[in-house]
Amino acid sequence: MTVIEQTQASPEALGAAVAREHNRERSRRWRDLALSIGTPLVLLALWQFGAMFGWIDGRLFTPPATILSTGVSMVASGALFDDLVPSVLRLAAGFALATVFGVIAGLLMGVWRPVRAALGPLFTVLFAVPKVAILPLFLLIFGLNETPRIFVVFVAVFFVVQINTLAGIIEIDSRILEAGRAYNAIGLKQFRYVLLPGALPAIFTSFRLAAGLAVVVVVSVEFVAANSGLGYLIWNSWQLFQPAQMYVGLIVVSIVGSALTGLVILVERLVLPWKYSSKPSRSGRRS
Repeated sequence: MTVIEQTQASPEALGAAVAREHNRERSRRWRDLALSIGTPLVLLALWQFGAMFGWIDGRLFTPPATILSTGVSMVASGALFDDLVPSVLRLAAGFALATVFGVIAGLLMGVWRPVRAALGPLFTVLFAVPKVAILPLFLLIFGLNETPRIFVVFVAVFFVVQINTLAGIIEIDSRILEAGRAYNAIGLKQFRYVLLPGALPAIFTSFRLAAGLAVVVVVSVEFVAANSGLGYLIWNSWQLFQPAQMYVGLIVVSIVGSALTGLVILVERLVLPWKYSSKPSRSGRRS
């Protein structure tokens, strides 16, 4: 039905068309939900039966049922929490500090050109250095304690947040700045009402990117420079050839990463409700 035909149709016909479109969209949502849940379940079932019937080597690819029972045993004994808690604390400390200082550095470099000129080349060089490669330097400076492990996470997250925050400030449309000045938004008012709101979407994008990177870095650090943590659990299980525990560690790492990313998305929805409310409806999309 064309737009002209819709405008000439009776209210009953329009209501029926809207109802049909609503039902189609609801069906698509249920289909998407079923696929998102069903696909992993089918893969897990294939994995389980493949190990049971010898299609794959169950010694290397531990069946999901065995992984589940191992995970339950580790939770009941408290062994899993002995490794989970240190990883979460390192991740939270490094991520929180880096997001704060990364946003501050990005905002300062975006607002004041001399700061950007002074720090830009230095940050560019430091960003190119592999973050895990500087772990020995931090161990040499701070010793074998929690500080170097947290610092590596801090460095990895800091540059991601700083770069995206700076980009968010620089890419604000000049017409928006002119409109702000027309309404006497200068100085701190410009920063509060124009620059910061304009950069917030880029800042939260950097948080989402940094969440996954922080999990990767903290696990990598625990591989080689820790005697506790999920990374240590995975590496030690591999060395002792305990694949069930190794898979438990991998699954918990993925859950921690998903939880951190989900928390960032939740905060973004609370801080930037206009970003989501202004999105066009997806009901007209076909798939």
